[in-house]
Amino acid sequence: MWQTSGGWGKIDREDAVDAMIRYADAGFSTFDMADIYGPAEDLYGIFINRVRRERPPEFLENVKGLTKWVPPPVKMTSSYVQKNIDISRKRMDVASLDMLQFHWWDYANPGYLDALKHLTDLKEEGKIKTIALTNFDTERLQIILENGIPIVSNQVQHSIVDMRPQQKMAELCQLTGVKLITYGTVMGGLLSEKFLDTNLSIPFAGPPLNTPSLQKYKRVASKHGVSISSVAVKYILDQPCVAGSMVGVRLGLSEHIKDNTAIFSLTLDEEDVNSIKEVTSKGKDLLRVIGDCGDEYRRA
Repeated sequence: MWQTSGGWGKIDREDAVDAMIRYADAGFSTFDMADIYGPAEDLYGIFINRVRRERPPEFLENVKGLTKWVPPPVKMTSSYVQKNIDISRKRMDVASLDMLQFHWWDYANPGYLDALKHLTDLKEEGKIKTIALTNFDTERLQIILENGIPIVSNQVQHSIVDMRPQQKMAELCQLTGVKLITYGTVMGGLLSEKFLDTNLSIPFAGPPLNTPSLQKYKRVASKHGVSISSVAVKYILDQPCVAGSMVGVRLGLSEHIKDNTAIFSLTLDEEDVNSIKEVTSKGKDLLRVIGDCGDEYRRA
């Protein structure tokens, strides 16, 4: 639900919640948001109340709201942490958050450990069901685990183009049982049909964006009767330690339920995987260029 954070025009709340209901009815019943994503948590609160009224109890059990807390670098006291978690609980209209994914901007400030310890206390009190991270690197993930914080997952950027999580973090995840939840997996639609034979718009005017990579993915997609984006997501879902992939939606404006549904019946065979690896092997080593997972948010 990142798109609700702004820059996409005015959001019609009724249309947005109607779209969330359609996604949930189609089986896409987990929604990822954050306290800083504009009205995202409020929309979820409206949505979950409609589900309670209009759907049977067993349907409600499958609906999950995953939110993030992105605090400023202030002193992480117990009361401060609890106050902010209570705000999210109220906005989402839930007694307990299904998952709280914690983000921290500055590793030079060790307050993230204080915050996570207070979040663990709130988990024990029943206000949070599971504690997770977003955009933490491998080094800090290990420190957090060594401090006994019960982390279940780390949400990181991960795509056919950006394979950094598999270069370093996946090994630690395999040892500890932590899972990866991925975003940016279709690169904002770049890994889709709409960029085949398409000129980049001004001011990025250039040749048609009909690269050998996109053509290769298109051949794999055509072979299975699915879209390029379905191939892109399935390839990442098949990677070690990946538990799920977040696909962005513009609620009330566009839907990709059919494409997303096709992912679950898609099996990439050895030929497909080798074909994709042939393309990705020609790319730059992003771990060396950008750094580990989340480092792109911590560099000037």
